[in-house]
Amino acid sequence: MMVGMRILVIGSGGREHALVKGLSADPKSTEIHAAPGSAAMSALATVHPDYSQVDDADRMVELAQSIAADLVVIGPEVPLVAGVADALRAAGIAVFGPSKEAAQIEGSKAFAKDVMEAAGVKTARAEQLRPGAPEEEIEAALDRFGPQFVVKDDGLAGGKGVVVTPDLAAARAHVDAVLAAGNPVLLESFLDGPEVSLFCLVDGETVVPLLPAQDHKRAYDNDEGPNTGGMGAYTPLPWLPEDGVQRIVDEVCAPVAKEMARRGTPYSGLLYAGLAWGEEGPAVVEFNCRFGDPETQAVLSLLKSPLAEALHATATGTLSELPPLEWEDGFAVIIVMAAEGYPASPRKGDAISGAALDDPQRVLHAGTVHTDGAYRTAGGRVLSVLGKGATLADARADAYATVDGIEFAGGFVRRDIGKRAEDGEISL
Repeated sequence: MMVGMRILVIGSGGREHALVKGLSADPKSTEIHAAPGSAAMSALATVHPDYSQVDDADRMVELAQSIAADLVVIGPEVPLVAGVADALRAAGIAVFGPSKEAAQIEGSKAFAKDVMEAAGVKTARAEQLRPGAPEEEIEAALDRFGPQFVVKDDGLAGGKGVVVTPDLAAARAHVDAVLAAGNPVLLESFLDGPEVSLFCLVDGETVVPLLPAQDHKRAYDNDEGPNTGGMGAYTPLPWLPEDGVQRIVDEVCAPVAKEMARRGTPYSGLLYAGLAWGEEGPAVVEFNCRFGDPETQAVLSLLKSPLAEALHATATGTLSELPPLEWEDGFAVIIVMAAEGYPASPRKGDAISGAALDDPQRVLHAGTVHTDGAYRTAGGRVLSVLGKGATLADARADAYATVDGIEFAGGFVRRDIGKRAEDGEISL
């Protein structure tokens, strides 16, 4: 690949901050831009706050051309599902991110189920309810599920469109809310077993896995409270079998990539598989068409290979020629510091204090703004705090030591990220 690439990262959250951090440390990328980016990214990249409409394909093409970008990396799902990658490719620009059609693997859960069925991939049994469904149809569908109900908004919901509950009334309330918003609902059978997140670089039928991670979706300790976009993660997984990653590739990611290619919509970019590992092995909970947040921050922090080289190879159809990825020994843990009221109605505008706020190696900004010389909260997941260590216990202690030096009114964290794995309580 070329040396001295100009790279544009689209997005402004913690995931994009992690991408900018990784790319800026890569000697093969000498000029990094972010749109719209954030104040916290400005020390690592040229930010373009005027380009905040990341799903506006014309504006993204305009910016990429104006800076003569050699590679565009699309972080969030919204511009991917809107077809921004297609517009950039049509303009002759290399893009890391799938086409609009291929991004339906995340944009439509029903589409993903259809692909998995054709590919022979294990997943939960599912039924779809569409807006306008009669009362008796809704009740009959719910009767066929439980006692643990899984109710999903069949569209993009930022990781917060899923309700998992034993309470029939709560399940019905979510069904009604999603249908009232004009979206289809997917009812699924509950998949038991510990969860695994696996990111894979995919170029047609070539699949290169990254390190496995585990996210913590519930808002509060002991997996209590509502589902969120993710409250923290750790990598790698000490309880996963030695052949666990290869099994996921062979049984899930490679068959899906092959099926997408067979359909004439080959996948190019990052395929995220969220799985539950039960008695029969891995089964798919969901797919994402981009790096997941907060696992990205932990996984990329351990990557020794040049990130720009890997993303560029994926974008240009040369992933099969990429040397094997190299990783640091040890563990990484990410702790999300969330705003009061998250995920339902996060409070904004509170001042954030802490000596580590400007340390991009330890603190990644997601929902912050910088005004009057200070950082303030501007979203639900405010900061992602990284810890690393030779053991999972060391990495957890490192992360929480930084967390304890940062304050903002009403902020909260989970104190048990990676704790069950540290204590040896997870097994297959």
